[in-house]
Amino acid sequence: MIQFLTTLWSYGFMRNALLAGVLVSIACGIIGTLVVLNRIAFISGGIAHAAYGGVGIAYFLGVDPVLGAVGFSLLSSLAMGLVHRKEGQRADTIIGVMWAIGMAIGIIFLSLSPGYKADLMSYLFGSILAVSTMDLWLMAGIALLSLVFMLLFYWQLLALSFDQTFATVRNVPVGPLYLAMITLIGLTVVIAMRVVGLIMVIALLTIPPAIANLYLKDMRAIMALSAALSLLFCTIGLIISYVLNFPSGAVIILVAGLAYVLAALIRLLLLRRQVSEEGITVIG
Repeated sequence: MIQFLTTLWSYGFMRNALLAGVLVSIACGIIGTLVVLNRIAFISGGIAHAAYGGVGIAYFLGVDPVLGAVGFSLLSSLAMGLVHRKEGQRADTIIGVMWAIGMAIGIIFLSLSPGYKADLMSYLFGSILAVSTMDLWLMAGIALLSLVFMLLFYWQLLALSFDQTFATVRNVPVGPLYLAMITLIGLTVVIAMRVVGLIMVIALLTIPPAIANLYLKDMRAIMALSAALSLLFCTIGLIISYVLNFPSGAVIILVAGLAYVLAALIRLLLLRRQVSEEGITVIG
């Protein structure tokens, strides 16, 4: 096993893939926890799918599709964040429309782009083995930005995530902080796109923190465990996909999904056992 891992590490593309897993896991662990605790997974999915519009426009203009995805993600995240803040529960329909418009724009511009577009599937379904050095620098920058954001505004984010009314009363700048969080979600979507693709990025953002939240309540602990789980899923999925020649993004998400099902079942069994023991104690 050690020899196998050493052999994998000897390949440059595999080293880039493993480093990408580390950097994306840090960002997803932090930002994904905020997504889960604030119950804005639908917005995250909307941002991810709308970003495809930026990919299509960038392809049409002959620009790096990642730059197009960054620009479109930032615009769509701010727009969806403002809509969600103002419309509340009624925002789902508007966000769904923006989600669809972004995808439609991407598809139309891609159809207008000349030439063979073989690598487009990597933006939809991910291609961690094709991560470049430039991608790694972008991932490192966004991971560092997410970490700094969490360290500087941890207590405000904690108040925002659990009780926005309390946060407002305590003079927390809820509006600007919320929009900053949404903006970071957009940036995290872009780097996670290279790992699992735009279609499945919402799973990488939400599954690890959802598992952590089953057993932990402290937000810092949830973030740390989420990052560790995300790295574990990326590494296991990467190795399995390499050995079996399966799409890496799909395998990573399948591993994460199966882990969530297992964690939820274990949690349910523990709760039932606790209730049973408490019932025996009361009767005794």
